[in-house]
Amino acid sequence: MASAVNPPLTPPPRTLRNVADLLAAGLITPAQAPGLEQVAKDYATAIPPAFANLIETPDDPIGRQVIPDAAECETDLTEDPDPIGDDALSPVPGIVHRYADRALLKPLLVCPLYCRFCFRREHVGPGGGVLDDAALNRALEWLRTHPDIHEVVMTGGDPLMLSPRRMRAIMVALEGMAHIHTIRIHSRVPVADPDRLDEEMAAALETSRSMWLVVHVNHARELTPQARAAIRRVQVRAIPVLGQSVLLRGVNDTPDALEALLRAQVATRIRPYYLHQLDPAPGTARFHVPIREGQRLLASLRGRVTGIAWPTYVIDIPGGHGKVPIAPDYLHEGPDGYLHAVAPDGTIHRLAREHG
Repeated sequence: MASAVNPPLTPPPRTLRNVADLLAAGLITPAQAPGLEQVAKDYATAIPPAFANLIETPDDPIGRQVIPDAAECETDLTEDPDPIGDDALSPVPGIVHRYADRALLKPLLVCPLYCRFCFRREHVGPGGGVLDDAALNRALEWLRTHPDIHEVVMTGGDPLMLSPRRMRAIMVALEGMAHIHTIRIHSRVPVADPDRLDEEMAAALETSRSMWLVVHVNHARELTPQARAAIRRVQVRAIPVLGQSVLLRGVNDTPDALEALLRAQVATRIRPYYLHQLDPAPGTARFHVPIREGQRLLASLRGRVTGIAWPTYVIDIPGGHGKVPIAPDYLHEGPDGYLHAVAPDGTIHRLAREHG
């Protein structure tokens, strides 16, 4: 994406949704338009005013995440339309069951903004819509009749795009299932469109169950005063907030950028939870950071940031086999048979021999 384009001087009055909108906002050039019209045939665009206002240049860490690029039409042999196997693990529409004790509930496939690296980019968009009452009831009935499910993870799409009334109805339904102990909501809304997480929506999230909000944030600049205020509306209701990020080339793939992101989360009372290895969705190769590079990057911050800010670096094994940690390994067995630990400064120290 050419960086010579001048960004808008004022936030756009409405969500940018097509090539004409991007041209009018000064985020792409006329020469780029034909290639992006091809991209638009497969993948939706939406950049709300609050997020668009953060873009300083089209290829900066904010613009890069959300402005479409002609490279999205290029699919690598390693890429897959369903990289983590959601489709194969969906017993009824709106449910994904990958782990024994929990299930995903996807009440809609609409988002406030469409990230260019999204692993569900083949499915989400304005046409994805919301589960109608009958489909939602079938999904809830599946949860009701599976007592081995103790945690429901609401995702999508973005659950906070629901109306407060519909969100409250889902909360009430889940509260009526004695075996559901924990509810988790994964959302980009607090940073993408923070005004949507108003007092009414925050109140709709209140429940007798253990409720957690997981905010998707990839760069420190996303945590604006407005985003922090939206998150605070949830925190004051004793709902803990976790952070998840995707390791992205050109966004957070330097020690300084990643450190700033982690520190910004902690300053907002967000506990960094996951740092995701990029899922290989079609047309996302420009964001890929190799695993070994990601491990070195995270290791460079050991001892540099508080443990409170330390996320678990994970990969979702392609094919629906689940998420596993891929963090740097600080423990090795030496030729002397002893375990050796690598300190944050890189020095290696032999540990006392264990018994048993």
